[in-house]
Amino acid sequence: MHRVEHVMGFPVSLRVDDERVPEGVADAVFAWLRETDERFSPFKEGSEVSRLDRGELAADEVSADLAEVLGLCEEYRVATGGAFDVRLPGRGLDPCAVVKGWSVQRAAELLTGAGLTRFCLNAGGDVVVAGGPWRVGVRHPHAADKLCAVLSLTDAAVATSARYERGDHILDGRTGLPATGLDSLTVVAPTLTLADTVATAAFALGAQGAEWAASREGCEVFAVVAGGGVLRTPGFPAAGEGAAA
Repeated sequence: MHRVEHVMGFPVSLRVDDERVPEGVADAVFAWLRETDERFSPFKEGSEVSRLDRGELAADEVSADLAEVLGLCEEYRVATGGAFDVRLPGRGLDPCAVVKGWSVQRAAELLTGAGLTRFCLNAGGDVVVAGGPWRVGVRHPHAADKLCAVLSLTDAAVATSARYERGDHILDGRTGLPATGLDSLTVVAPTLTLADTVATAAFALGAQGAEWAASREGCEVFAVVAGGGVLRTPGFPAAGEGAAA
């Protein structure tokens, strides 16, 4: 089964290789992602995030899901010394850097909860897979038609933060300026919640971000630093045989 929809501002593709796919499971995945967008997008006036930011909700009135997301945001703000911050001065509350990986990981858990054992869920280039090995390519930050790495993943997730798609959209919360020092940073981790949040937080840290990400438990890192140098942790998964994600 293969299905693609545009959700939360990017394409999301689901491929399932199990012989039997429970009826309605793909519908549930995409319904959850659309619900997440409605509830947590800072760009929708009626979202829970927007209502909290305007003071229409007190901190103790938010849903358990939003409380979990905000807890992760605070955890990484502290861990990066403020480089990762979803409450930048002069800007509204924007937890999208956590929401994306968190929500797609939840979607993957819907699939495993339905008994599926071999699938690939790709959300705008951030990927979570079950079974494997799956071959996952990482785009080269300086050439759209080239890959800088090909991974072999089994029951894992991978996320990349870079400036090639959206420009200098990741800001260093300590300065309010675009983060510098890295051209791209890819993290492999057991969950996409971890991989995506660590990748974004590390990118916000700048040049020291690659070493910080590598120090996080469960994370393997591949980084292209400004100027073209490469940093790679010893356990970063090399490509092997498997289906292409």
